[in-house]
Amino acid sequence: MHKASMLGFGVSKPWGDSEPYDLIVDSGSSLWRVQVKSASEPINTADTCFCAHGSRRKKSYSLKEIDVLVAYIVPEDLWYVLPVRLFRNAKSLRLYPKSGKSSKYNLYREEWAVAGGKP
Repeated sequence: MHKASMLGFGVSKPWGDSEPYDLIVDSGSSLWRVQVKSASEPINTADTCFCAHGSRRKKSYSLKEIDVLVAYIVPEDLWYVLPVRLFRNAKSLRLYPKSGKSSKYNLYREEWAVAGGKP
């Protein structure tokens, strides 16, 4: 919430705990449903893995549930802003913040304009 707010987005938190998304982010031209995931420790020295599903079910997030998954890698203070269309059939995402390993997700590092642009 703090990061999006500092970038100039409007941020709202849904009441309760029953939605598949954690936040609503207002870009000024659109609203997007955002699921936030974070990781404090990498699997190994090169990659970090995130679940691409909710905790109550093991089914991947769909376009009907969220618009964007924001993955935060705590030790690197690094954010990935990933449209759900990229991983809608995956149950997990593997990100490579430290290695030179190519990943289709590298394009989405700190890419906050991906789901509607900044206000």
